[in-house]
Amino acid sequence: MKAVILAGGYGSRLSEETTVRPKPMVEVGGRPILWHIMKIYEAHGITDFVICCGYKGYMIKQYFADYYLHSSDLRFDLASNRMDLLNHRPEAWTVTLVDTGLTSGTGGRLRRIREHVAEGTFCVTYGDGVTDAPIGKIVEFHREQGALATLTAVQPPARFGALDFDPGETRIRAFKEKKQGSDTWVNGGFFVMEPAALDTITADEQMWEAAPMENLAERDQLAVYKHRGFWRCMDHLSDKMTLESLWESGSPPWKVWE
Repeated sequence: MKAVILAGGYGSRLSEETTVRPKPMVEVGGRPILWHIMKIYEAHGITDFVICCGYKGYMIKQYFADYYLHSSDLRFDLASNRMDLLNHRPEAWTVTLVDTGLTSGTGGRLRRIREHVAEGTFCVTYGDGVTDAPIGKIVEFHREQGALATLTAVQPPARFGALDFDPGETRIRAFKEKKQGSDTWVNGGFFVMEPAALDTITADEQMWEAAPMENLAERDQLAVYKHRGFWRCMDHLSDKMTLESLWESGSPPWKVWE
């Protein structure tokens, strides 16, 4: 099975980082968040990746071209112009990098990689989110449902606390920490799909989350798997700082690999 990673957007809400690099290359714990996403899939036995490049995609290509240098100790013999790799720990990945256009929508990017996923069920996610969702179980659920696509729904972390006061009062009684909403579900970005689901995409500028998904829902071909565990999307600088803090704690919730 393949995992498709959407990695071509501008990431404008994280402009502090994305003016100089594509969002999937923003680092958490010294590694691009793209690497973390791929390690999540690897932990569930998925090691064949198709990465949809766009904005500053050459930096993603260069990262994998130099992956041996990033992940190994090196010894240089300058006299003989020789380089030896020491303590090399290779990832068992196959990585296909596809230029899907600078301004394509998420749907258009998926449309452009159709030939790479034509053989059967595949996974799709965005290049900026991590989770401890059970990918293998979601794939099983998708097959049981018999739908063309399955969306993983998650409960987003609360961003604001609540104030406790009665209408008409002019004094605050208490501050309440807002818990993760029990009734609010959003698209968590971890999909399982069949190739035919891509037939709903008709143009490069289309967003997958708009007309194509609406089309599938109207045809009763979009299933939903509810994940109540950890999920975090790196939309803003504060999200990156939160992920960094969790990584430095030594037990980040999304680290499901050994």
